[in-house]
Order: sequence, then C-alpha cells, then structure tokens
Amino acid sequence: MGLKAVHFGGGNIGRGFVAEKLHLAGFEVVFVDVMDSIIEQLQKTKEYTVTEIGGEGEKVNKITNYRAINSKTHEADVIEEITSADLVTCAVGPNILKFIAPVIGKAIDKRTAPKPLAVIACENAIGATDTLAGFIKDSKNTPQDRLSSIHDRASFANSAIDRIVPGQDPNAGLNVKIESFYEWVVDKTPFAKEGHPEVSAIKWVDDLNPYIERKLFTVNTGHAAAAYYGHARGKHTIHEALQDSEINKIVHDCLSETSHLIVKKHGITVEEQKAYVDKIVKRISNPYLKDVVERVGRAPLRKLSRKERFVGPASQLAESGDKVDALLGAIEQAFAFLDVPEDEESAELSKILKSTEAKEVVTKVCGLEESHPLFSRIVPIVEKVQKSTK
Repeated sequence: MGLKAVHFGGGNIGRGFVAEKLHLAGFEVVFVDVMDSIIEQLQKTKEYTVTEIGGEGEKVNKITNYRAINSKTHEADVIEEITSADLVTCAVGPNILKFIAPVIGKAIDKRTAPKPLAVIACENAIGATDTLAGFIKDSKNTPQDRLSSIHDRASFANSAIDRIVPGQDPNAGLNVKIESFYEWVVDKTPFAKEGHPEVSAIKWVDDLNPYIERKLFTVNTGHAAAAYYGHARGKHTIHEALQDSEINKIVHDCLSETSHLIVKKHGITVEEQKAYVDKIVKRISNPYLKDVVERVGRAPLRKLSRKERFVGPASQLAESGDKVDALLGAIEQAFAFLDVPEDEESAELSKILKSTEAKEVVTKVCGLEESHPLFSRIVPIVEKVQKSTK
C-alpha cells in the first residue's frame, strides 16, 4: 500500500504548496474541506497545475493522485481515511484549527497502525501544531483515559512554512500560481523513535524556533509593512510599493529592528541575517507575482496580535530597551487599514476603534498589559488613528 496524506484545506496554499510537495514525494493526497465548491471541483477534476514563478521564468507541475471529501457531510469517511494515513497536514488558518480537531481526534483514537500518525500543521502562526494538538487532546475530542497513550497513535510536530501565493487569475479554477522559492521546516524531535515521514521538500531540524521567528519577523513583517504603507499611499501591488524609495527604506528600517532581535536572540550572524533580508526583499518585490497590497494586508486584527509580525518583535525589543520606531510606524499603518472591501477583520477593527477607548484597544487587539514597556508607545498611535477616522 502506498503513502497517504490527509490534508485539511483545499485553498491555494493547500493545493499549491503542501499537496504539491506531498505529491512529488509520492503521497496520495486526500483533501478535506467544508467548502462544497472546492470539494466538488477536486472530485470532478483528475489533475490541476501548479505554476512556479521565479526570476528564471515559470515551471509547471501537474498534480494528480488525489481525492477529496467534504467533512461537513462525510465525517465518517474522513475518520476512515485518517485511520490508515501516514500523515495529516492542514492549511486552514489558525482560527479554524479548533474546528478540524474533533474529526482528527476521533480518527487518532481509532488508529491501530503500528506507526504513529504524523500530524503537521502548516499555518502562518507560531506553534500551530501545538495549538491543534491542544484542541485534539481536549476532553470533548479525546477520551481522557486515552490521553496517556495518544503518542502511541500520533506524533505532533510544529513547522514553519514560507511561500508567497499571489492573487490568482479569476478563471484559474484549481490551478495555482505560486512563487518558486519555498521553505518548509519541521521539528524532527517528535519522530525520534519511529522516524519522520520521507518528504524531500521538508527541512527537518532539532530546534525550530530560530526558523519560525526569523521567517515571521522578516518575511511576514516586511511583506505586511510594504502592504500597509503601500495601501496608505495608493499603490496597487507590493512591487509598486517597494519601487517607492521612501516605502523601501521604511521596510528596510523595520527589518533592521527585527534583525537586531534575531541576531541577538538566535545566534545568527549579522552577515547571514543581512543576506536573508536582501533575499526576502528581492522575493517580495518580484513584479511577476502581481501581489496586491490589500490581499497581503488583510486580517489586520490577527497581524496586530501579541505574537505576530509587528507586536511580537517590538514587544521583545522594547523589553530590552532596543529601538522600535520603524515597527511602531508599521503598527500605525496596520491600525489604519480599515473597511477594506472583502476583508472582515478590517471592518471589525474599524468598529473596535470607534467604540473602544485607546488603552482597551491596545489590550484587546495587541494583547499587551498596561505595565508592558510597549503599551504606552502604542496607545498614542491608536488615539491618532481614532482621531483621523472620526
């Protein structure tokens, strides 16, 4: 019997990154989603393409050997697939993990295979697999008398993923355009006993934290800063935003601050981090990605949260008395990303700013307590945005 992976999330990252790499590693991929339209398309279509876009041109990969199940209507089938799978992955968004946990928990509890199921969440969030595992181990999803033996049936490994998926052509169907560069790093320590899944695209490491923070505080910080400043100045794409010398300098200033943290905290050399920053700015500047600023900036509430790309590094830097001026500027632009069409969080942020006192906004949105050294720096920013939107 061949290798099988069950993947939750039929979106662009799921089809264009995770499933692509699993397919190339020889896995049959079973997509699981609750979106009728995606599942129906996957069920009716025997192949789709992933077009990798890089400076050297385009490369097209044809993806086959997959199936699709709607977990909303066929939960029992999903459970059955997971009981005999080698690997479960997901790319559903951090806020959706709690909704996929019950079916995964039921399936893990039914497993009798000698080798534990590998579970890897592929989300833009720190410790996403730990979060998913926490929901799975909840008493609602796993009998508490089975918790002590759950690691005989499943191994949970955190990961860091990095690949830009730009806006897609309106008639693309299942086909995905994606940048050629990628990084998929996974903690190998949970697999010490049984060995990790053989996926050549994955870089297996003993300590994931440096990779997670370097990626989140460089790629995501830079990408979002360019998007928010670009939106404020009427730019259409990230490429256009970074062609603006002022925005380009601001983005580099943000990444200079985060680089100071990364070098100091993780022992990465100044030269190595500078090379990484230069590579990242070149990547996100790629004109062929046609990366629209509103797409990159969407979900500002999540992006302004405590462990995310702005407040995460700024809070750590502030705690040690280091410079955070550029990051504070980006935070201001993120707070001003309001009422953007097709972005529910920007509308919600607008409501919060109109109905909530500034200090409470900082606590609620940024997760900072009043005693934190960054708190008093963000309060006037919120007040300024509130005043400008009245």
